[in-house]
Amino acid sequence: MKIYVDADACPVKNIIIEEGVRLEIPVTLVTSISHYSNADQPIGVETIYVDTGAEAADYRIMKLAKKGDIIVTQDYGLASLGLAKGCIVLHHKGFTYTNDNIDQLLQTRYLSAMARKSGKRTKGPKPFTDEDRNQFRNLLLETISRPEKY
Repeated sequence: MKIYVDADACPVKNIIIEEGVRLEIPVTLVTSISHYSNADQPIGVETIYVDTGAEAADYRIMKLAKKGDIIVTQDYGLASLGLAKGCIVLHHKGFTYTNDNIDQLLQTRYLSAMARKSGKRTKGPKPFTDEDRNQFRNLLLETISRPEKY
C-alpha cells in the first residue's frame, strides 16, 4: 500500500506525512511545479512536481497508483478515476469516496458549474476546521488498518 496525495491545495499533508512515516507507508506528494520547495522531506516521503496544467497532477497520480493504494484528493474527477482503478480514495474533510456516492458528487459539481456558467453564484466550501482534521486523521488510520473495508 502507498499513499498518493493531490498536494496542491491539500490541507492535511502534514497529517498524511506524519502517519505515513510513523507507520512506514510510502507517501508520494504530487504537486504543481509552481509550488516547488527545497524543503527536505522525511524518509519515505517523495515529492513529484508536474506541469501547471489543470489535470497534470491527476494524470500522474493515475499513472502511479495501483489497486489498493490510497489517494487523497478533493477532486471528484480524480476520485472517480481512482475508484475505477480499485484505489481507496479519501477526501480531506474525512469521508471516503465510494461507488455509491461518486455519481451524486459528480452530478452536484456539474450542476454547480452550469449555474456559475449562467451567471448564478454558488456557495464555496465551508472553512476547514480542527474537527475536519481530526476526522481525516481517524479515517486515514482506520483505512490503513482495515483497507479491505473500503
